[in-house]
Amino acid sequence: MPGRYEWLIVLLVIILLFGAKRLPEVAKGLGKGIREFKKAKDEIDQEVDTAQKEIKEQVRDLDS
Repeated sequence: MPGRYEWLIVLLVIILLFGAKRLPEVAKGLGKGIREFKKAKDEIDQEVDTAQKEIKEQVRDLDS
């Protein structure tokens, strides 16, 4: 995980690239992107868990 100074450098680079006026817009877009990524990750995790449960049930049925 980046430390305090690394985040400060990243913030300064973003300000230089986009300008202080566009910073809120960039931050909003970044936040939206992170939320969408997290939602997609959670959905994939749920699908994997469901598939694992189904496979375990099928293995139990075969063992019976």
